[in-house]
Amino acid sequence: MADITHATDSAAYRPEMDGPSHEATYRGFVTFVEIATGVVICWVLSLAVGGVREAWITAIVGVVLGGVAGAIGALAPGIGWRAPAVVAALLALMLAFY
Repeated sequence: MADITHATDSAAYRPEMDGPSHEATYRGFVTFVEIATGVVICWVLSLAVGGVREAWITAIVGVVLGGVAGAIGALAPGIGWRAPAVVAALLALMLAFY
């Protein structure tokens, strides 16, 4: 039978070994989720504009703009989720008043 022991040698996990790397990965993941959520909201609003207002060309443009805004937000860390949020606000206005 295998002997189960707790690892206390130098190969054991220690937070000081890779804490900054974990924090950077977590921050990157959270940023990705924020931007991706904004893009998905843009896509849903685009589909709503297409379905409710029968403006399918506008919906296609909205989907493309949402993807471009997500790419801009990913490449410019200072902008982040705000780029898709602007497109989502415009699409929501289109849905309300178009």
